[in-house]
Amino acid sequence: MRKFIFIFLLVGFWGFSQNEETENQNKEFNALVVNAQTGFPMESVHVVNLNQVIGTITNEKGEFSITATVNDTLYFSFLGFKSQKIRVTNDMFKFEDTKISLTELAYALEEVIVRPYQLTGYLEIDVKNLPVNSAYQYSISGLGVSYEAGNKSPSAVTKVLGAILNPADLLRNLFGKKPNQMRKLRQVKEDDEIRNLLASKFDRETLTELLQLEKVDIEDILNNCSYSKSFIKTANDLQILDAISGCYEDFKVLNRGKNGK
Repeated sequence: MRKFIFIFLLVGFWGFSQNEETENQNKEFNALVVNAQTGFPMESVHVVNLNQVIGTITNEKGEFSITATVNDTLYFSFLGFKSQKIRVTNDMFKFEDTKISLTELAYALEEVIVRPYQLTGYLEIDVKNLPVNSAYQYSISGLGVSYEAGNKSPSAVTKVLGAILNPADLLRNLFGKKPNQMRKLRQVKEDDEIRNLLASKFDRETLTELLQLEKVDIEDILNNCSYSKSFIKTANDLQILDAISGCYEDFKVLNRGKNGK
């Protein structure tokens, strides 16, 4: 009797393990993205698997296919619509009629008169009235990279040298406490769909979801790497990603050198 119970439990445990292993396997997840207001399919919606750091876009019928496993989180974004995160469940694989609805954002625009510069039509006068970009880059021989200091002044040069000669003190708290996020940088940069998505974004939302960083963390990293405020505010998300990646690589090299002494 005891042998029978033991065999029964063993078979049950083996079956449970097999089911769990099957659920955790990568599969092709297929679904449809529609406009929540109209019900019409949405083309060119960006879909990113945040866990596996891969992306795709919907076709003209609103359909998409992406590699995923149970409990992966998918991130959907489209210009003018509220971004949405969906956790993949086992039922979504079983049923092939999964629909993801995106809600359109409503903007109330007021009349605005844009007069950035007072131009007279005379080149000699207008040139003097145009603002000058004060974001200078400084390059130090041997490093092969340039650093933005924000303005051309002795203090700006000091800021650059401080960031280069003592980066561990400036960035250890930012990079050292977020090893998993930093390891994702390489994965994000290798996926063409995600790079194309980030190149069209300026709100940092997709970037914060991918790297699991707050916007303030991104600004702190770039500030400590001596990127100018104008770059931080105006660069697209792909440029910001490349800047963080470059800063992190420099930090690792210089930090290794410091620890090796």
